[in-house]
Amino acid sequence: MKPLRVAVVGAESTGKSWLTQTLAGVLRARGQAVHTVDEVLRHWCDRAGRTPQRHEQMAIAQQQALAACPPGQPTPESWLLSDTTPLMTAIYSHLLFEDESLYPMALAHQALYDITLVTGLDLPWVADGLQRDGPQVRGPVDTLVRQALERSGMAYRVVYGQGPRRLNNALVALGLEGEDAAAQEVREQGQFAINQGRSVWQCNDCSDPGCEHTLFTRLVKQRSAS
Repeated sequence: MKPLRVAVVGAESTGKSWLTQTLAGVLRARGQAVHTVDEVLRHWCDRAGRTPQRHEQMAIAQQQALAACPPGQPTPESWLLSDTTPLMTAIYSHLLFEDESLYPMALAHQALYDITLVTGLDLPWVADGLQRDGPQVRGPVDTLVRQALERSGMAYRVVYGQGPRRLNNALVALGLEGEDAAAQEVREQGQFAINQGRSVWQCNDCSDPGCEHTLFTRLVKQRSAS
């Protein structure tokens, strides 16, 4: 299958980072070249120690767009998986500041992706410091995301499910085969190694209660106690 440019968007605490990184891991295990794009806002808030003000929103959206289109990357032979896009910055600017001026730029960038995955609201909300406002904003954000995409005539797929089911639903949405039991076991063993400290955890504290980070951290503690 020809590599795709994939945007993962959705309300807060719906597993965007987990889904992006886990999809990347599966694709790499299948021999595919993958370029991932992190969420710029998360790093911005960590550096500034606060959330951005209205006049700072456009610069963040532009940085997010540039991160997805760096010079020379990705190549036509590489998948691109973007953990959020400028569209989410535009959504929050609209919701928090009643500023709709970012939509033209954000939607023009969104049109560069082959497919947009919208993460569903079926995961529990989990606090994440400055990064998340509260469960009450998830519904309005989800609505604004869908309205913006539909208004622009952009197709999207909503991804639901817990843990492996969520991953498999995303793979199917991309036109790929889901993981079988053997492939899932290999990936889970890799996550177990991560939690033993042999490499760095990459999920940015995902909100999926059934994810490998939670399950295998518990196993490590049980083994240490025995």
